Amino acid sequence: MCGIGHGGQGEFVDAPIAVYVGLVSEVSPVKPVRVERQPPRSEIDEVVPGILRLQLPISFPGLGHVNCYAMEDADGVALVDPGLPGLRTWRYLKRQLGSVGIPISRVHTVVVTHSHPDHFGQASRFRKQCGSEIITHRQFRTFLDPEAEADDEEALTVLEPDAANGDGASTSSADGSALPRPVPDGPLVRETPWGGKPYELPLSRRIRYRALRLAAGRFIAPTRPTRRVDDADVLELGGRGWVSVHTPGHTEDHLCLWDPDGGVMISGDHVLPTITPHISGLTTARDPLAQFFASLDRMKGFSAVRSVLPAHGLEFTDLAGRADDIIRHHEDRLQTLREAGERLGDGTVEEYMRELFQQRSWGPMAESETYAHLQHLTLCHEADIKSDGPLLRYRMRD
Repeated sequence: MCGIGHGGQGEFVDAPIAVYVGLVSEVSPVKPVRVERQPPRSEIDEVVPGILRLQLPISFPGLGHVNCYAMEDADGVALVDPGLPGLRTWRYLKRQLGSVGIPISRVHTVVVTHSHPDHFGQASRFRKQCGSEIITHRQFRTFLDPEAEADDEEALTVLEPDAANGDGASTSSADGSALPRPVPDGPLVRETPWGGKPYELPLSRRIRYRALRLAAGRFIAPTRPTRRVDDADVLELGGRGWVSVHTPGHTEDHLCLWDPDGGVMISGDHVLPTITPHISGLTTARDPLAQFFASLDRMKGFSAVRSVLPAHGLEFTDLAGRADDIIRHHEDRLQTLREAGERLGDGTVEEYMRELFQQRSWGPMAESETYAHLQHLTLCHEADIKSDGPLLRYRMRD
């Protein structure tokens, strides 16, 4: 959408998992009631006929739970997003399912909406203990996969004029200057494409992450999908025909599920009731914000949706209206950057970040999202990059 603007800790490791889940943002000038932040409800709700919602505990900035949806059919039960890795979540989930008469052994399928640990965490355990099928989007990959990251001790970003990224697009800006090569997101990324201070985990946590990856398959098994789906594939789950809807932006592998007969959309983190997910500049996508806009625009085409089931918070009905709200939020953000550019001239990502976010949110997450917005403006020919120093600098065009 060029030419117009668009505006804690996990239980399994002592590290800021918000690297994955991300900084969440208020979408309205009036502070909304953040249902996503509430602790998990002890009751299990039948949110639409035949679909149960279990809220599992997490503790991330801005989030207090993750929704796991259960659907029963003649063969057993399918789950969507079974929560964080670790025995604590496993026992909680087993207890909750047991309270409604569902033994763990009946779970035949686990669907993972995207590659963040509060969504994929228990999938491998279900596979190991119950033989459950694991369904993800084709692009699904997690930081526990051995091939997921480059050498963690080396710089993961370089300036490469006229190089091509994974989809064949040039990484040069409109004026021919170099754009940073996209990089994978993850807890071990040590350098940023915009320069400045890298996000640095304490040594003990870096060692723990490396240990997790080395132990993958022995202590914490990586999530290995048994079925990878593409956009518009049909899944039979819980007696319903679900259409897979690929919605990249928050992650490149994000998957929503659409039941056209029942008018139900399981929206994952893509569309949430009162917050919008982090859009990271540290991904392999050339323009993750453009991906997000396109995916939100798709939501407005599902006019028959009557119930939206998000990964955090409570169900809601107006999918198209909510998608518009989030687009407007990012339109406002891009306009803030344009106006900041008039004052800053050549500004660094950190300088623009301080204009875009309140001080309490300053840090690597805010810088990453600011960078994604600045890259979008650059690719829309609204900003230029200066890359001749240690820090990228952005100047807005007249």
